[in-house]
Amino acid sequence: MACYYSDMNVLVVGGSGFVGTYLSSELVERDHDVTVLSRDPGDADLPAGVDTYAGDVTDYDSIEDAFEGKDAVVYLVALSPLFKPDGGNEMHDRIHRGGTENCLRAAEAHGVDRYVQMSALSADPDAATHYLRAKGRADAAVRASDLDWVIFQPSIVFGEGGEFVSFTKRLKKWFAPGLPVYPLPGGGKHALFQPIHVEELVPMLADALSGEEHVGQTYEVGGPEELSLRAVTNLVYESEDRSVTVVPLPMGLAKVGLTVLGGIGFPMGKDQYQGLRFENVPADNDVAAFGVDPNELTTFQAYLGLA
Repeated sequence: MACYYSDMNVLVVGGSGFVGTYLSSELVERDHDVTVLSRDPGDADLPAGVDTYAGDVTDYDSIEDAFEGKDAVVYLVALSPLFKPDGGNEMHDRIHRGGTENCLRAAEAHGVDRYVQMSALSADPDAATHYLRAKGRADAAVRASDLDWVIFQPSIVFGEGGEFVSFTKRLKKWFAPGLPVYPLPGGGKHALFQPIHVEELVPMLADALSGEEHVGQTYEVGGPEELSLRAVTNLVYESEDRSVTVVPLPMGLAKVGLTVLGGIGFPMGKDQYQGLRFENVPADNDVAAFGVDPNELTTFQAYLGLA
C-alpha cells in the first residue's frame, strides 16, 4: 500500500453508512481528525474520537459550516441502485448530482484541498438508468470544479453490514417465496460483478487524500474475480448449506413484469431490470495505482467461508 500522511482534518459526507463507518475507522487509525456528516449521525457505529455533524446534502445551508477548516472531503452519500428509492427515481438526481454540487460549492468556499468522490462503474450522464445518469452528472460536476479531485468507480462492494448478500436472499423471497426454485432474469448470467471487499477498498480511498499522483484521476476498481448473479446466488446459498435451483426467467418477461410492478409500489422497477443486463466490471482494474495486486484481494468465496 502506498505511503500516506497523517494529521489531516477530514470530512466524510455520508460517513454513517456502510462504507463510511469502515472509512472513518481507517482514517482514525491513520491519525486523521475525522468528522462524519449525515442526516442523522447520532446512532452510527463510529469509532471513538469521530466528530459528527447533522445536515442534509440537498440543503446547502444545513451543511456549509461543516466544511470550515477541513483539509479534505470524501463524498459517500448514495442511494442503492438495487431498489427504487423512496420518493421515486428522481431522488437519484437530487441526492447524487444535487448533493454533490452542494458539497463542491461548500468545499470551494472553505478552501478544501482534496475532494474524493465515490461514484460507480458505468456512471455516465447518458446511461440507461436514473442511478447511473445521476452518478455521471455528479462526476462531471466534480471534474468541472476548481478542487484537487479524485473519483472512484467501484464494482459491487461487499462486507459485514453491506447489502450484497441480503439482496440475493430478498430476491428469492419476492420472486419465489416458499419454493425450491429461484427464477432469475436470463438465468442470472447477464449481470456480471467484480466484487471488492470494503476493508480493501477503504485504504485506497484514504490513500487518495494525499499524493499528487492521484489528483484528476478516475479509478475503476474491483476485486480479484468476475462473478455472475447466478454464481453469487449459488455461493450465498452454499455458504448456508442450502441448495437452490436457478430457473431462467426470460429477459423480455422480466422487463415487462418489473416495469409493471414498479409502477404499483414493488421495490424494483425498469431501472433494476436494466441493472440485471450490465457487466459491472472495470475495463482495467486500477487497484494497482495504490500498490495493490488484484490477485491478492479477498474473493467473495473466501468472505463466505467457502475457500
